[in-house]
Order: sequence, then structure tokens, then C-alpha cells
Amino acid sequence: MAHSSLPPQIRPAVRVLWEYHDLHHRLEPTDVGIGLGSHDLGVATRAAQLYLGGTVPLIVFTGANAPTTIERFPRGEAVAYREHALGLGVPDEVILVEPEARNTGENITFTRALLHKHRVEPRSVTLVSRPYQQRRAYATCRKLWPEVEVVQCASLPLALDDYVAGIGDPDRVVNMLVGDTQRIEVYAEKGFAIEQPMPDDVREAFRQLVDAGYTSRLI
Repeated sequence: MAHSSLPPQIRPAVRVLWEYHDLHHRLEPTDVGIGLGSHDLGVATRAAQLYLGGTVPLIVFTGANAPTTIERFPRGEAVAYREHALGLGVPDEVILVEPEARNTGENITFTRALLHKHRVEPRSVTLVSRPYQQRRAYATCRKLWPEVEVVQCASLPLALDDYVAGIGDPDRVVNMLVGDTQRIEVYAEKGFAIEQPMPDDVREAFRQLVDAGYTSRLI
């Protein structure tokens, strides 16, 4: 039976990475909200909140499946997100679905193409993601969609322990955090994203968690 809380010996390092990836943007109204596909329905919940609160007038849900989501969302992440948002009161006519993207780069490029098809050329976007995907999503969008003037990131405003408990699988969360931390530099080197600063305490926390065996999401 899986525990729903972090092991105390790794919790300080996990918190360092958690704080690094959450950009803590102060949200302003933007032209569109983009819900990035994943295993976490909280992304769709947050996108719905932003629409209902007036921050975004249009939502794009983007995502096919990854090996980690095929069982939970057999018809695709974006489709599942749309259904969840409809259940929260978002009108169908303000939701677009992009069902093919299989990584964050494709989330951005395929969403851009879909909006262009609908004659929407946003100057500002809100990227809605898991909390620990914010920094990578931001860096990817800035690289692949340079004409967008404002890129802000949003997630459900949950504390680390509450998020872990909600997912119910601490190992999964930690492995994803470690993997996203590695990708910040690797993807910038490959030209997939802009460079981001990485403080020494983040590097040390990453090393500690790798040494502790949280390596399943490393490239």
C-alpha cells in the first residue's frame, strides 16, 4: 500500500525543487489559457477556475497520452480535461481540444497551430500545469512562441504536502520533480527552451534525490 506523505529524510530537498519550479506569478487577464496535459486533473480544475474567474476567455486543453496516463485517460489527456472542465461549469464553446501533443514542446507548437486555425493570435497566454512543470513550460513557450508578449504560469495553489497527498503517490511526484529539474538545463542545451538560472541549493537538492534513487524520470 502506497504512503501518501513524503519520507522525512528527503522532504527538505523535495521542498527546494518544489519552490524552484513554481514561479509564483501574479496572475493578470490573458488572451487564452492553455491546460498542459498530464496525469493531474488539477490542471483542468485550475483552468476552469481561471475561466470562471475572468482571467481567461478561452481555454485550450492539449495532450494525447504518455505511458503514465494511458490507463487513467484512455481517450487522451486533453479529452479528459475538457470533460472535467465541462463538469465544473465551463461552457463547451470556450474550450478547444488539441489531442495529439506528446510532450511540452508539442503542447506549445500544436496549440499555436490550432489557435491560428481558429484565427486567434494571442499576445498573452496563461500556461496551466502541475506546480512543478511551471518553469519548464515557461522556458519552452518563450523559446517556441516568441511573439507572445506575456507568458504567465498557473497551477492549483496547493502546499507541497497537500499536493503529494492529493496525488497519493509521493515517489511519482519526487521522480517527476527530479526529471523536470534535469530537463531545465538539458532542454535549453538542445534548443528546446530558453536558459533558466539554477541556484546551487537546487543543484544540491537534485543531487541528493538522484543519490537517493529517484531516477525513473531522468533522460
